[in-house]
Amino acid sequence: MIRFLTSAIFSSVLSLNKNAQTKIQSKTKPTGLKKIFIILVLLSSSTSLFAQKLERIEPMFWFTGMQNPKLQLLVHGDQIARTTVTLNYPGVKLVKVNKVENPNYLFLDLSLSATVKSGTFPINFLVNGKKIFSYSYELKTRDKSAGRIQGVTQKDFIYLLMPDRFANGDKTNDVVKGLNETALNRDSMYYRHGGDIQGVMNHLDYLKDLGVTTVWMTPEVENDMAQASYHGYAVTDHYKIDPRYGTNALYKQYVAAAHAKGMKVIKDIVHNHIGTQHWFYKDLPMKSWLNQWPKYTQTSYRDQTVMDTHAATADRKQMLNGWFVPSMPDLNEQNPYVQNYLTQNHIWWIEYAGIDGLRLDTYPYNDPAYMADWAVKIKAEFPRLSIFGETFVNGVANQAFFTQGNTVNRGFDTHLPGITDMAVKDAIYEALNGKNGWTDGINRLYDVVAHDFLYQDPTRNCIALDNHDMSRFYSVVNEDFDKYKMGMAILLTMRGIPQMYYGTEILMKNFSNPDGLVRSDFPGGWEGDKKDKFVADGRTAKENEAFNFVRTLANFRKNSAALQNGKLMQFVPQDDVYVYFRYNAEPKGAVMVIVNNTEKEKSLNTDRFAERTTGITTAKNVISGENIDFKNIKVPAKTTLVLELN
Repeated sequence: MIRFLTSAIFSSVLSLNKNAQTKIQSKTKPTGLKKIFIILVLLSSSTSLFAQKLERIEPMFWFTGMQNPKLQLLVHGDQIARTTVTLNYPGVKLVKVNKVENPNYLFLDLSLSATVKSGTFPINFLVNGKKIFSYSYELKTRDKSAGRIQGVTQKDFIYLLMPDRFANGDKTNDVVKGLNETALNRDSMYYRHGGDIQGVMNHLDYLKDLGVTTVWMTPEVENDMAQASYHGYAVTDHYKIDPRYGTNALYKQYVAAAHAKGMKVIKDIVHNHIGTQHWFYKDLPMKSWLNQWPKYTQTSYRDQTVMDTHAATADRKQMLNGWFVPSMPDLNEQNPYVQNYLTQNHIWWIEYAGIDGLRLDTYPYNDPAYMADWAVKIKAEFPRLSIFGETFVNGVANQAFFTQGNTVNRGFDTHLPGITDMAVKDAIYEALNGKNGWTDGINRLYDVVAHDFLYQDPTRNCIALDNHDMSRFYSVVNEDFDKYKMGMAILLTMRGIPQMYYGTEILMKNFSNPDGLVRSDFPGGWEGDKKDKFVADGRTAKENEAFNFVRTLANFRKNSAALQNGKLMQFVPQDDVYVYFRYNAEPKGAVMVIVNNTEKEKSLNTDRFAERTTGITTAKNVISGENIDFKNIKVPAKTTLVLELN
């Protein structure tokens, strides 16, 4: 697509140096050897004037029919700022050519009319009026096909996986020459293991059978770091799928394949930081592209400083502008060029691949004003897209502070629909592992849910029991299988969008110190694995029991209007038993959840719940399928009963 016009370069060189050649020749008539020497000197001197080279333009193409008519192209190339830029295409106007500190960059402000047609046109780069190269830019027609960009709601069940550790579907991309890391070592928790997008595609039927409706992978974009970047959060090229995972085209095929099976896709994106091997980190457009400090300064990780009305300005600055870790430079999101670059990149991926939702990494560390502006622009283009931000913080109020609608607290609206609900996760752990007290044990979960008034809509929150940064759920409950089933039942019936970490369905375990221990390979995802736990024959009896427990509840969710879009009503725990209902206007089909976290069987008189049970005569145990005596329910020790009311 990049066209170099060599003849134009040489004609320009000869033209500009004509007078110099005449002067040299007038003094002395050079010999043949001297003539060659003179030509070489002239060409060498001209190189500094004509060393321009176009390396890339981003976004590499764009789309017609976007709500925002503005488009800013980042142009990178050696001494590119010495060129003049022209283009001529109906409906496209070159508004401004921005030159910045680094002469290897230009930022082109374009305006696209509402009636602009799809097609290609040259962006020409000239020196002294002569074109030295051009880029064939394409405007694609926006894809408005049904089934794209559907959004993810509490109707869904999200499966989070790490592509490097899930399944290897294409061994030819295990090692890619030219990248900084070429080691492939499954015995090491830090090296690449070879999992890829094709491996995920090969197991979409497994996920669908399990009851999963949405797949979320940790970032798939290129992470060309020397080591331990398999997690995906140290991006080195925003517009490129990591070649060890596949290609941009394969990623688009993966989304289409998921949609064809009735499943959705969430893309994990990082605003806050990049990897030190990012191509533009090696050649910064300007110093202010990053948050710069006199000496290396790491974030304090203190989210309280963002919301604390008493916080020192210096503390807040360190939280927001400090680097996450030394290998992940912190982007300056107050820089308008950085803002345009990130926002356009995310719009590009959504439209290109047709994904259904975004998970925003390290949300509290980003510039608040920019993130609000980002959300407005994303929603304007994709009204149905779902968005939730990672808020690895302590407490309901801390989480709710970042969500949309809290204008009184913030002075502006974040426009962030939902968050990762760590408070509910912590409360479930306390309910399972703690000793019951006024605000402890099962009462902690009741109390946390009672704080839902702080959210505009708590059903948009993503709830989970673990993820790639935390100890695995089965280990946290000390491999107590009864507690495991209790927690999974709460996860799949509580308000919000449930998310499960890969392998939880087969009791994968370990603690997060170090993190690599919770990022083990899914057994059976690699050719030659001794056990294939994607199939029942490869699992132990207990693993199959866990798998079938999750599968039964997850598939029940698909047909339960109460769990998909119903309200929640909870009752104050009594006798250490916690009861909540998911329901709609019609009492039939409501779901009653009874949590007994004690070591003794409990008898539950349902008269207390008449507000939600009037007219109900029978109840069916969702797991066992048996009908039970609804008037006097026996709740076994360490059990979460899920009952469908009829």
